Amino acid sequence: MIEITERFLKEIADKVGVENVEMIHLFPPIRQGGLETGAAVVAASAPGQEKHTVYSASYRNTLKGPDRGKWEVDVTAEADAPLLTVDAVVQGVMKRAGEQFEPERLSSHEFRTIIGWVNQPDLEPQSEPNTA
Repeated sequence: MIEITERFLKEIADKVGVENVEMIHLFPPIRQGGLETGAAVVAASAPGQEKHTVYSASYRNTLKGPDRGKWEVDVTAEADAPLLTVDAVVQGVMKRAGEQFEPERLSSHEFRTIIGWVNQPDLEPQSEPNTA
């Protein structure tokens, strides 16, 4: 995973809540001129609800020119839908766009691993073993 993609995923985590992300469809970045852009579809859960909030996420990274290094991220809630519907929507978008690639599908576990977030339960302090 490249550094820019990790940065993008961390921004998504900050905006959606890392514990809420159930799945991400990550589209390959596009470089055009002095810009790199990327997009993702994010399915996030809400406690106590069957449906997931579907977010569109995009970034714009300026590679050349006077604004070199400028970084913009937009994450927008688009709809509420069951998880299976999210997959179908992504497939439909790809078909209409004539894309021949599959976006990378990240599970919640893969996403958390990539961004370095591990939810560890509170552990009881353990006493030192008795060496007597």
